Amino acid sequence: MIRTLVGVSALNELQYRVNFFLQLFQSLVALATAIAVVALVFLYTPSLGGWSPWELMVVVGVHTALGGVIRSLIQPSMQLLMEDIREGKLDFALIKPVDAQLVVSLRRITVWPLVDVVVGLGVVVVAAVQAGVAVTVLSVGTFLVALPLGAVMIYCLWLIITTGAFWIVRMEHVAELFNGLYQAGRWPIGLFPGWLRLVFTVLVPLAFAVTLPSEALTGRAGLLALGGAVAFTLVLVAVTRWFWRLGLRNYAGASA
Repeated sequence: MIRTLVGVSALNELQYRVNFFLQLFQSLVALATAIAVVALVFLYTPSLGGWSPWELMVVVGVHTALGGVIRSLIQPSMQLLMEDIREGKLDFALIKPVDAQLVVSLRRITVWPLVDVVVGLGVVVVAAVQAGVAVTVLSVGTFLVALPLGAVMIYCLWLIITTGAFWIVRMEHVAELFNGLYQAGRWPIGLFPGWLRLVFTVLVPLAFAVTLPSEALTGRAGLLALGGAVAFTLVLVAVTRWFWRLGLRNYAGASA
């Protein structure tokens, strides 16, 4: 079923090949802007919170790659879910003989934002080499585990926000607020004041989703931090599942 949903979404997107070049251009412009901001900051300081320019570019690369995952695999389906809840059309997913959360999470996938994933990972590799990072099996392994964990956390947060549409008719503004907050993820979480670190760890888990993979690859985080991320992810998945089921009990659709 997952293969079918992904395949149908991919076929719909592949009808418009020119979107690939538009997305590539957009990705390169966004990356150039991020590089310009980092370069501007380091005109006035040799390091920022202990991060060198190239190490900070690792964070930018992770932020770019994870943003591609959000715009390709998470956000489109969540926006469709908001519309279906508001218009009472969620019945289409609920009557399927499979788990409704799985269906609504994969119904709409946009292929071209995956360009950001490739660009972001390329930036990570180049930046890590230029920064002289001591690549070890532990650092790479921690990075490869922390990155998908971050994607799962962001998915859970998006689903929690979207599930709020069962009670609040218009949730689009809250979703836009998340997009704005996500932009803060291009900076290491340690650069923010204490209260913002708490917000970006618990409410918007940028600390685990973006900063932790970057710290893992640059040798700043190890297995202990990864264990904390795993525990936090399991709790968040459980809370998200509970909240989703609670929302379904408050749904009044076309067949209600």
